Amino acid sequence: MTDNKPHTGGCQCGAVRYKLTGELHDPHLCHCRMCQKAFGSFFAPLVGVKLDDIEWTKGAPTTYRSSTLAERGFCSNCGTPLTFRYVGIDRGGMAVSIGSLDEPARVKPVNQYGMEACMPWFGELADLHGSRTEDDMPADILAKLQSNQHPDHD
Repeated sequence: MTDNKPHTGGCQCGAVRYKLTGELHDPHLCHCRMCQKAFGSFFAPLVGVKLDDIEWTKGAPTTYRSSTLAERGFCSNCGTPLTFRYVGIDRGGMAVSIGSLDEPARVKPVNQYGMEACMPWFGELADLHGSRTEDDMPADILAKLQSNQHPDHD
């Protein structure tokens, strides 16, 4: 599914960082209503990893028990969604948010779940007009932009 180079990632502010070794599995989008709320989006992009193959290299996520069967990890500083894990069901792994990876383009979703809550217009998104951030912002305002986001590397 991916190359052999380890995956690294973390939250927006850099308080939580991780390294993934081993094979990633089942990269997917989950459209269920619980994932929509947890991510504040139309879906949650997730990829599976064995518990033994995730190393927290800086900090650790805070968890929220979103149901009787699941807990979600996030950064308590900036709120970035980081993980999803079934509780009480031994699957030997968890899922990490693809968007929290330093190189998310390396992991292409191959499945979709929770289609009962998929937005009815989801399939039309690729047809929307698109533009680059710098094209939508006046040069004088763009010059003032300074990101507080942690860089996509350690």
